Amino acid sequence: MAGKRSIFEEVGTSEKPKETPRGGLIEKGSKGARKGIRIWLMVIFALVMAMIAVGGLTRLTDSGLSITEWKPVTGALPPMNAADWQSEFEKYQQIPEYQLQNEGMSLSEFKSLYWWEWGHRNLGRVIGLVWALGYAGFALARKVPTGWHKRLIFIGALGGLQGAIGWWMVSSGLAGERLDVASYRLAVHLGLAFVILGFIAWYVFLLGRTEPELMQARRAKDAKLFGMSTGLLHFAFLQILLGALVAGIDAGRGYTDWPLMGGQVLPPDPFYITPIWRNFFENPALVQFLHRMAGYLLFIYGLVTWLKGRKSANRATASAFTLMMAVLFLQVILGITTLVHGAPLALGLAHQVGAVALFVAISRARFLSHYPQPQSVRSA
Repeated sequence: MAGKRSIFEEVGTSEKPKETPRGGLIEKGSKGARKGIRIWLMVIFALVMAMIAVGGLTRLTDSGLSITEWKPVTGALPPMNAADWQSEFEKYQQIPEYQLQNEGMSLSEFKSLYWWEWGHRNLGRVIGLVWALGYAGFALARKVPTGWHKRLIFIGALGGLQGAIGWWMVSSGLAGERLDVASYRLAVHLGLAFVILGFIAWYVFLLGRTEPELMQARRAKDAKLFGMSTGLLHFAFLQILLGALVAGIDAGRGYTDWPLMGGQVLPPDPFYITPIWRNFFENPALVQFLHRMAGYLLFIYGLVTWLKGRKSANRATASAFTLMMAVLFLQVILGITTLVHGAPLALGLAHQVGAVALFVAISRARFLSHYPQPQSVRSA
């Protein structure tokens, strides 16, 4: 039985002192190699952007059908001798593009087309290899942050799907009377490339901060601005798909006057193809008209979003929306310039790269409206 205690005796001196709370518990299990993975994803982003540019050149030079077979592994090697080149050329001579458009083409002319498509496909293989080696390295080293395995595998799966869709697109031009690939398949192919870019960009933004920082920033989210920028991103994506339809049927070279088309607001014979729905994919005049109108509406909506974003109390967020508006304005000017000059190779490529810049600028502004950067009260 315990003895009596003095009223002056300190209580609990024999108990162990409580441990001081330790911070960073959220981050402890999720940190991983955030910086290294971020750099790796940025490399893949640059490669995908280059892929889009090379794909645009392949389309503008009519090189996309020069390789008539899909060989994911053995196709990495080009023809190694004269017999191989002749064999590839003979295969090309069996498709409608050669028979109806390029009959009489020389072997040297065919080679110039072949190298563009070969480079395009091999760049895709390089992207797949960079993803596979990078993911395997981080996974084996157990450096993938908690919750990021599915995200990184998702990027790889989209890349594999893109390769299959690329062949689905090319195969549409190898039979029948079509001189090029189907425009709607081209739109799907380009659209998926931008989906991949969008996810990579978002992941790069997320990896630029720690998990606790993101959780803290999310409390200051501007829901209204985030919703408007999300709508703008989707609208820009729709415009990109319309641009792919324009490129797929060379619709940008039909009416080079601006702001009218053939001296009219609505171009002549906008619905001459039957059934009527095919006009929205195959009628050059109507497809270009839709691309123009969507561009005007996108600019107006972008302007409204910018007017909202520039008033943000967060300086980084406001600056991001101002940059987005500047890129949108330049893209509209570049689009008009490309049009009135008949979509030459250099301007067409610049316009496509401009679409990538706009897509990323909108994505960044959207991200900062969802995860504002910390700033002092004085800065605000």
